[in-house]
Amino acid sequence: MRLALLTHEPFYPPSGGGSAEANYLVSELTRRVHEVHLFCPDFPDRDAVAARFGITVHPFTGWEMGRYTRLRSLKYLAYPGALRRLVRRIARDISFDAILSQHAISAVAAGKLKADLDVPVVMNFLDFLTGFMESWPAWAMPRFVLRRLMAYELSLPKRHDADAVLTVSDELARRFAETNYAADRLHPILYGHDAKLFQPRTKNRGPGTVAMHGSFDTHHLGPIAIRAITTIALDRPETHFLFIGRETDTVKKLAKRVFAAAPLAKFECTGFVPYSEVAERLGQATVGIIPYESSSGTHCAFVAKLVEYAALGLPVVSTPLAGVKSFFGDEPSVRFSAFDGGQFANDVIDLLDNPPPRAESEHLAGRVAAELDWPVICAKAVDRLEAIVS
Repeated sequence: MRLALLTHEPFYPPSGGGSAEANYLVSELTRRVHEVHLFCPDFPDRDAVAARFGITVHPFTGWEMGRYTRLRSLKYLAYPGALRRLVRRIARDISFDAILSQHAISAVAAGKLKADLDVPVVMNFLDFLTGFMESWPAWAMPRFVLRRLMAYELSLPKRHDADAVLTVSDELARRFAETNYAADRLHPILYGHDAKLFQPRTKNRGPGTVAMHGSFDTHHLGPIAIRAITTIALDRPETHFLFIGRETDTVKKLAKRVFAAAPLAKFECTGFVPYSEVAERLGQATVGIIPYESSSGTHCAFVAKLVEYAALGLPVVSTPLAGVKSFFGDEPSVRFSAFDGGQFANDVIDLLDNPPPRAESEHLAGRVAAELDWPVICAKAVDRLEAIVS
């Protein structure tokens, strides 16, 4: 199979969140001797990376793309049209057997390319992108505009008659089904982790370190996080708060609010940490937190943070997000709190004082390694793709 793989994120190095999946997906495709043509924004050492993965990269060089690029939202809106033109140009000389899009932004281009090239299209939705905007202030995202954007994103599979849709959660699949897209074309594959990197670390954990890692945007660190961390810092001033990831404006705002109320809070942000080194840094933690605000986006997510905390055997406190609660809801080492900063703080403090039995954390780590390792997740995706093409 000759595949056109479309994404709006630079392929390498993975920056966390949904970007990590593409590397493992490509590895599974090439392991099965498929020919992969990757269409994505340009990235450093492109030729060396392409040779290492055994793929052909067709880079988009029109403007900088990435999780932290300036004017990101405007660039995201313009990218599908530019990506479509790039694929059409390459397709004049290369005949593709299928198109696989990663995320909603590339799905817009993939849907139009289905008609342009008359090839099967599989859309892989790793989140409900516009749904996260529900946690934005109304002045930044007017609600009448947001409703249209959310409806448009959910309409993409039916609008373009996608041959199959892979989703990150059962909750997201349910929302696509509500648009009358064929249920038998919906395939929740969940979200994975690298079990070789994220191995159980249940022994010799340091006391009193509350950690969070990955990307830090508005929906990650809003009023719930501010109140919870402030409350913990005042009640347990010895607690160390460790944020593993780039110091975004959202992190700076959080720190400012916390220090205003709790000047002695112990607050650390590491800056960017490569995916391969995240597990080691999380080894310092006592409890992992996911204090996300409630939105359609967060409820549809299968949160990478939670998968990785669980793989390490790290106890977790999370707001009650539907996408992950369906998988982790009965696990003693994962506590689903409330969308309330005060209650969230109480649950973190209780977990610090009364950690779950090590055996429970190790049991969950084993389950996650067996069911959510990247080779398992990516095999599901490639199986579906092969079935469509055949």
